[in-house]
Amino acid sequence: MTNRRQFLRTTAAGALALTPCFKAFAGASPEAGFPKRFVFIRKSNGERPLELALPSFSNRDRDMDARKEALEVDLDGHELPDYLKGLDAHKADMTILQGLSCMMSENGHFSYSSVMGCYKSNRNSLSGIKRATIDFELAKLFPSPFGHVELSLTGNYNAFRTGIVSGYSASGPQQRNYCYADPQTAYNELFKCVTNPEAVDSDNAMLSFLEGDENFKARILEGYEKLKLSNHVDSLESIRRRNKQLAGISGDIAKHLPTIGKIHADGGLNASTPEKWEAMTEVLIAALVTGLTNVVTYTIDELSTPVRGLPGNETDRISIHGLGHNEGYSGVSADKIRENIRIGHMQQVARIVERLKAQPEGKGTMFDNTMILYFPEGGETHHGHGTEAPFVILSGANCRLDIAGRYIRLPYHGKEGHKTLGNWYTTLLNAHGNPIKHYGDLDLEMSRRKLEQTGAISRFMA
Repeated sequence: MTNRRQFLRTTAAGALALTPCFKAFAGASPEAGFPKRFVFIRKSNGERPLELALPSFSNRDRDMDARKEALEVDLDGHELPDYLKGLDAHKADMTILQGLSCMMSENGHFSYSSVMGCYKSNRNSLSGIKRATIDFELAKLFPSPFGHVELSLTGNYNAFRTGIVSGYSASGPQQRNYCYADPQTAYNELFKCVTNPEAVDSDNAMLSFLEGDENFKARILEGYEKLKLSNHVDSLESIRRRNKQLAGISGDIAKHLPTIGKIHADGGLNASTPEKWEAMTEVLIAALVTGLTNVVTYTIDELSTPVRGLPGNETDRISIHGLGHNEGYSGVSADKIRENIRIGHMQQVARIVERLKAQPEGKGTMFDNTMILYFPEGGETHHGHGTEAPFVILSGANCRLDIAGRYIRLPYHGKEGHKTLGNWYTTLLNAHGNPIKHYGDLDLEMSRRKLEQTGAISRFMA
């Protein structure tokens, strides 16, 4: 297992990936009021649009939805699909958003950083990372000590990854992020100022050594190589400033430390998948409540994530990739297992919503200033084409979009009025203070048909 010190010793990219958000935190003035928070939850194996259709649609609405025609229905008074029923108490805050496309991203088995950045990432090669992903862009608008936190529960089909590993977000062009791959590592690293302050002191000594070593090298380097080194030293200083700041608020952080079981020690190799979900959710909630971050990206699974201990298939080791090819286990169909996995995901979403609603903030709660977005990394099915990318969104009262409490289907891909993932991310940025004209690459098919595809989705702007 790799800790942060080893990660920074072995790669300058680990430090460089932190730079943009730390600079924003050091130099930007937070806007008045409380920060807005964003939780991006990425799932694998696609999200089939039919599974999000409302069972209580009228015959007319059901036909329009099946034909993928533009449709908008209030969720109030409607029955939710089975796997969303755990969120029934939060329908007023929910949006089921259908009809977005993501063809400018990579689809199929893995999207890597592309679904967050709206570009073809060439299987996550550094050269393929074209820009900072949407989560990093939002983190710049609402600075925090960690800026942005990435979590993942991924693996090699048989075992989960552990430690600090390469992530799927990007802080800028050709800058791959890192992520915490197991709950214990995330806990150890995020809350180190409380749980292990001696390690923070050790890290600071390591940073001083690295900075001195790089300054020595700077005296003999010129041009572009010297500029790259300067950025590295700046990032080391940013980490030191963060550590100092966290030490000053460690007492407040200590009041909200998450509780995770002993089974997660040493990477939690024997923990079941539901136990992993629950522990990572606890870390995620605590990171938001303590103010360590305002933006979390959580890859809750990918095709290579092992699934074991799932209710109904407790003794099976399930392949998510196999489910995509209609492989059942112990007499339970692939479709039913896929639904049970989604139910488990939604239990975690409900836990986040309910805990943030219980946390006072100003005249309301923390949830009032939070948006949670659950979406597929690769489009509408296992071998997705990207013509559809459904989102389930939970948003609080102070979020700056007019979408809550509705089932919304936008015009289908290639039709007048269709909106892409780039339009959606532009909407998020424009609504929260970034006036960018358009975020992400354009859809080539939309361009060929000379259909408008730039800018925010104006009808969603509050």
